[in-house]
Amino acid sequence: MSPAEGVVLVLGCGRRRYREYLLSLAAARHPLWLFDESQITWQREFVRGGTVLDVRDRDAALAATRELAATTQVLGVLSWDEMLVVSTAHVARELGLPGAGLDAVEACRDKLRGRRVLTAAGVAQPRFEFAGDERQAVAAAERIGYPVVVKPRGMAASIGVSLARDAQAARDAFRAAEAASRLPAAPAYEGGALIEEYLTGPEISVDGAVLDGRYTPMFVARKMVGMHPYFEELGHVVDAADDLLADPQLLDMLAAAHRAIGFGYGVTHTEVKLTERGPVIVEINGRLGGDLIPLLGRFATGTDPGAAVVDLALGVPPHIQRVSENRCVGVRFGYPLHDCVVESVSVPRSRPDNGVLAAAALVDPGAELRLPPGDFIARHSYVICAGSDPDDCAALLDKALSEVRLTACALPADTAANGG
Repeated sequence: MSPAEGVVLVLGCGRRRYREYLLSLAAARHPLWLFDESQITWQREFVRGGTVLDVRDRDAALAATRELAATTQVLGVLSWDEMLVVSTAHVARELGLPGAGLDAVEACRDKLRGRRVLTAAGVAQPRFEFAGDERQAVAAAERIGYPVVVKPRGMAASIGVSLARDAQAARDAFRAAEAASRLPAAPAYEGGALIEEYLTGPEISVDGAVLDGRYTPMFVARKMVGMHPYFEELGHVVDAADDLLADPQLLDMLAAAHRAIGFGYGVTHTEVKLTERGPVIVEINGRLGGDLIPLLGRFATGTDPGAAVVDLALGVPPHIQRVSENRCVGVRFGYPLHDCVVESVSVPRSRPDNGVLAAAALVDPGAELRLPPGDFIARHSYVICAGSDPDDCAALLDKALSEVRLTACALPADTAANGG
């Protein structure tokens, strides 16, 4: 498709169990060069070469970019890592390549900034305030009205997000969100928390392609959350025939939101609540979805997410499939009942008669799993199933998840008491 000597630069590839499929799909589209924090091992078969550096150090990433560009033609740059999308935009600007744009990715990464931009543009948002301490959090919650959602500014995957129904819960939720904001992943957005109106209704996510500011949805995922009062994401379902893909109110809102933040080129993962007053944006993420959602989209619709993200990095239109038959594909994640140390995990095999397309362990023996609020995303496995419709898919997922076997022992008393 492009000159053989050119590469698309990938910043960070993520954990093998979650992102290997994306790297392989992207590599099938165009030669890749990888910037990552560790030596290339399993990635070697998918990339032309790589550079080891602290990818979260923006200056280091820019210096390595200049060094690479001096010897190799870099035709595009991309990342599906939430913590690296801002650096990716800086690299794109440095090389004069297609990208989301710095203002756009900052509106995605900084949830407070995103709320303000979208609200100013008239895009449907929950009522919100920013609190710098517990007292401000309680005052904001009382002005907005309980229950409220409390979240850090710069995290993803619902880390540090919880529901508060009264003042004491608001204090507790603020402390959890504020602590999550100070994790090493997002130093630019440390401190404080967003206090938001709790929106009732189903939650969905939409992975969409943006080419020169024009937004096109690729697939819709229906989300399952649990572990109240937290919002742990337990699973997702993508239906190729989902009527939301043609819903004018939703599509108009998504297009308006992307115009408001000025997103140029790339893929976004937008979370939306379907409320009584219509769709309301929870957040826009400047990358492909996590939780294997793009893989579900590929199984269900035929759209290749790896190819799409490469095409958009090159500034060319991606091929988005639209199928007529109803293909419904879901993922469900396995969690322990209690905090534990993993001894073993076994999963069902994929077979034509059980609807299981894929299943795998997500942790190795010896891994320590802690449920919220001690930690988040304490998953030990996943199962992916295909059904004829959402109900059939849900039944198959229930059955497959029931066949996952976890053996584990209790956390040692000292680590259980102080969180590690």
